[in-house]
Amino acid sequence: MSAHAPDPDPRSTPRPYGGGVPPGETPPGESSTGSGAGPYRPLTRGWGKGPLLVICLLALAVALFFLAYAIMLNI
Repeated sequence: MSAHAPDPDPRSTPRPYGGGVPPGETPPGESSTGSGAGPYRPLTRGWGKGPLLVICLLALAVALFFLAYAIMLNI
């Protein structure tokens, strides 16, 4: 049984596993183009009043439910 070295001799291994890589054979490390999908448009509006009101009312209803439940447990 023979053990092979994990790092082969670069003089005896064929490309691409050994030796140098000639310029132009590999792609560049990073893209030179931007990742934007279109023109920049700043946000003009935040949350709508309707959804914000519904979320606040729902949170208030849940808080009141647990408050009433805690009061009922202590009676």
